[in-house]
Amino acid sequence: MPAKPYQKKSSNLRFLLNYTAMKDKARKLIEKYEELESELGNPDVLADQARYNKIHKQYKGIEKAVIKAKEFLKMNADLEECKAALGDSDAEIVAMAKEEISTIEHALPALTEELQILMVPKDPWDYRNATLEIRGGTGGDESALFAGDLFRMYRGYCDKMGWKMTIQDASEGTVGGYKEIRVFIEGDSVYGTMKFESGVHRVQRVPETETQGRVHTSAATVAILPEAEEVDVEIREADIHMDTYRSSGAGGQYINKTDSAVRLTHIPTGVVVSCQTERSQLQNRLHAMEMLRSKILDAVIAKKEQEEAASRKALVGTGDRSAKIRTYNYPQNRVTDHRIGLTVYNLDKVVTGDLEEIIAGLQMANAQEKLGKL
Repeated sequence: MPAKPYQKKSSNLRFLLNYTAMKDKARKLIEKYEELESELGNPDVLADQARYNKIHKQYKGIEKAVIKAKEFLKMNADLEECKAALGDSDAEIVAMAKEEISTIEHALPALTEELQILMVPKDPWDYRNATLEIRGGTGGDESALFAGDLFRMYRGYCDKMGWKMTIQDASEGTVGGYKEIRVFIEGDSVYGTMKFESGVHRVQRVPETETQGRVHTSAATVAILPEAEEVDVEIREADIHMDTYRSSGAGGQYINKTDSAVRLTHIPTGVVVSCQTERSQLQNRLHAMEMLRSKILDAVIAKKEQEEAASRKALVGTGDRSAKIRTYNYPQNRVTDHRIGLTVYNLDKVVTGDLEEIIAGLQMANAQEKLGKL
């Protein structure tokens, strides 16, 4: 059976925490935000770029929750003020207070629920940059074209978010698109925002090569990998086998003359990565090592998600990267995310990068699951 729309999962969450407890949590969140803001102005932090970036990501990561926290506290303060006005001798003031109380009490549960969801603790890697990998799957040339469409969709979304996207490796399809493409995305909370995009994406449409007008189904696989730091994953040099080869593809006129491309194999896990975007073999090896750490960290995260899924009915983030998660139906201008039962009829906008509603739905569903377990 298809999952119920995520919007319908919220009714039993509104009173997980009472308003008094929520006010205390809201104040502490605002205090934390102000502490981070103060740290960002500290000369010692400004002098340490890595430390500054880490704090800045945390600061931006809780910004939306802080805005709602302030709104929540203001609404509660207004409610208390209106209740105090009920004892006024002026009948008109009392009537206005009653009307305002009714309005606030109607709006407060929804705001409280939204704040609860925004305050759900984030995973430590949610604030990090990420690598996006897209591979054409079943469907031959059409899957490569679809992989190209997905790449352009995510590029449009990154532009809207103000994120920087850098192509690390790409293999073009014979009629266009990509057999495989890997890009690095830098920005605020990239991984936490994009992590639920991992999985199999399916497209239903009439391919350009189809002469009979029949709708075909093909697929591409998307993987979102968190940027890994050396402290996250320890990789011994003795466990790495390196191959070098001549680079190909875009930019080849500059880099094909030497064996600058690098392929690394992590012997204990069998993970293989490659990089050919830089002219220097050393630079390609450094990028490949970063990729290797990200892949191994992703495996650790996937295992953790599978363990969590075993103890609760998880709709998203189950660690199953091979699951079919979304269908893009061109004849109906429809996009359906199968995990949360969300269907939108604006495919034409989604493929240009208008992913806000879908990504927000996935984040909402995940937060609601975690709240239900708290």
